[in-house]
Amino acid sequence: MSNILELNGVSKTFPKFALKNVSFALPEGFIMGFIGRNGAGKTTTIKLILNMLKKDSGAIRVFGQDHALSEQDIKQRIGVVMDQAFYVDEWTLRDVEGALRPFYAQWDSAQYATHLEEFELDPQKKVKELSRGMKLKLMIAVALSHQAELLILDEPTSGLDAVARNELMEILQTFIADERKGILFSTHITSDLEKIADYITFIQDGEIVYSDIKDNLLEKYAVVRGPLGILTAEQKQRIIGYQEHSVGFEGLLESADLGGMPASVLTEPGNLDEIVLRFNLGKGKYE
Repeated sequence: MSNILELNGVSKTFPKFALKNVSFALPEGFIMGFIGRNGAGKTTTIKLILNMLKKDSGAIRVFGQDHALSEQDIKQRIGVVMDQAFYVDEWTLRDVEGALRPFYAQWDSAQYATHLEEFELDPQKKVKELSRGMKLKLMIAVALSHQAELLILDEPTSGLDAVARNELMEILQTFIADERKGILFSTHITSDLEKIADYITFIQDGEIVYSDIKDNLLEKYAVVRGPLGILTAEQKQRIIGYQEHSVGFEGLLESADLGGMPASVLTEPGNLDEIVLRFNLGKGKYE
């Protein structure tokens, strides 16, 4: 199994933020969820992959090629879906094809027409007439029509309702059925990733906290809750993102440590939302 995307020791420094030694790999045939709070470094990392920003150090390889030296070839094979469509408002969907087709050697007009029909998008409609969900489908139709092998999505579901997000999940699962392809999906809506992601990369304050199989991360942690006054100081310290409120406490604990907790502590399986929240509250590190 080869990697469709690899980052090794990638760093980038700004006046008030730094991306530090970022490393992760996405094997072909899988979906990787890229999570972290706003400002953690997700979009910066994506811009570095696309060579929209120049890294200070490290290596980025896409399809086994250096992302900068082979940028032109790589971008022929990548589909990028952002939180908004950067098309001229007055363009019709036919105009979108006319503007983009010359830039892609593998553009397939028949496939574009098929995807517009499949996604219930009227070719005569103008971009400004599309809803947010329809604009998202348009960006995906463009990516699929130039035979993209790697989809990079940066917060595409922000502001979408549950129906539109579910439609996107179905589209992505159809795309990844071809085991030679891959998806890097950056989002703060972690419930979407729990449905479809195979791998999770978690970034916090510019550093990778975790990057591996999603289920391993979910199995490692449990959410704990209980009444006040039952934990020792040492037990409180072991709970990531420990918080007290009027009726008790809550936080995140490694599943291996549950046996050391009082019997009155309530536990439930960890989820991505709680993991991101608690790690940011407690500034914890995955080890």
